[in-house]
Amino acid sequence: MKPYSELTREELLALKEELESAFEEIKGKGLKLDMSRGKPATAQLDMAEGLLGIVNTNDEVYTEDGTDCRNYGLLTGIPEAKKLFADICEVKPEQVIVYGNASLTVMFDAVSRAYTHGVAGCTPWSQLERVKFLCPVPGYDRHFAITEYFGIEMINVPMTPEGPDMDLVEKLVSEDEAVKGIWCVPKYSNPQGYSYSDETVRRFAALKPAAKDFRIYWDNAYCIHHLYEEEDRQDRILNILDECEKAGNPDMVYEFVSTSKVSYPGAGVAAMASSVNNLKEAERHMKFQIISHDKLNQLRHVRYFKNLDGVKAHMMKHAAIMRPKFETVLKVLEEELGGLGIGEWTKPNGGYFISFDAMEGCAKKIVAKAKEAGLVMTGAGATYPYGKDPKDSNIRIAPTYPTPEELAVAGKIFVLSVKLVSVEKLLNA
Repeated sequence: MKPYSELTREELLALKEELESAFEEIKGKGLKLDMSRGKPATAQLDMAEGLLGIVNTNDEVYTEDGTDCRNYGLLTGIPEAKKLFADICEVKPEQVIVYGNASLTVMFDAVSRAYTHGVAGCTPWSQLERVKFLCPVPGYDRHFAITEYFGIEMINVPMTPEGPDMDLVEKLVSEDEAVKGIWCVPKYSNPQGYSYSDETVRRFAALKPAAKDFRIYWDNAYCIHHLYEEEDRQDRILNILDECEKAGNPDMVYEFVSTSKVSYPGAGVAAMASSVNNLKEAERHMKFQIISHDKLNQLRHVRYFKNLDGVKAHMMKHAAIMRPKFETVLKVLEEELGGLGIGEWTKPNGGYFISFDAMEGCAKKIVAKAKEAGLVMTGAGATYPYGKDPKDSNIRIAPTYPTPEELAVAGKIFVLSVKLVSVEKLLNA
């Protein structure tokens, strides 16, 4: 079929009638499908079953240096876990603090510390008239929720396939002392699946912030989440901490990582990698929060995965489950919407999402339409600060949780919704 914009009004009306009939038919099936969050499927969680029983006697609770993981101590993590996360992040163990089960908590704490006590001796953000954060968009809703919680003004920065618009980032960071940070998902970004180019990483490392307490919040959530085994289909990014060191900005980055989508989202292990100065500052505050994190869980993860090679091998098992799901969704999108001029979408090599851009002003209506037929999706606008997509066009597709069979049906509901809403927009133009 030719692009919808080239159809006559009579053709659009006939198409609308045909689409409405197909939609009512699938709506009548009473389906309940969920593509609202990027959750691992049950089959992915089942793969880590061996982790549950790998430490199950009193003789097995000791680290290599003899520390009893059942007791207090080792505030910043057991040495073995530091080594494993250092290898994942390509840094030294002394650049890592190992936390509890969620990197989101670590990010919240980093912002909270800055808000109540300041960063590196600077004025606490709570005492400043204005505090601003840069937010690459579309982006991760939970990042935006943290800064909104603290009343921080968020500024949209458009994403490109190379990463955030660095001309704008450099301008805002260098000219405005109120800009204190930027959220980043540098590899397989949420939701577009873009990975930052070498030039982008180097430009980040070379930033010249007006604010001495400016930090890059580098959420490397998908650093090992490839969809393909072939190396030429696995995105690679430069090590931001190394690049910052070279550029003379060793303290400018907090890097966050976790095993939430490696082992168990509710019972994984999180870590922060940064400069020694930044870690010392974080540790000073941690002493008032907790005596030690769950060292038994840290030990379980190290014993189960053993090393970086073990983690990578496990991630290829994840890829084998996820890849057909992504390919199913992309196939439906291409076959049903390709060439119609009513939507564009990304084709990522990893991560957990596909980003779809509908015609302007259509995203909310598409999501609502899909819900009528039993398909729950991420709310339109969620990928922008304050839930406000200025074009009302971006929709985050999360293919991971449903089965491939469910995805085929979900895909049909979605494309029908896109077509119907697009036809209505053109008829009302």
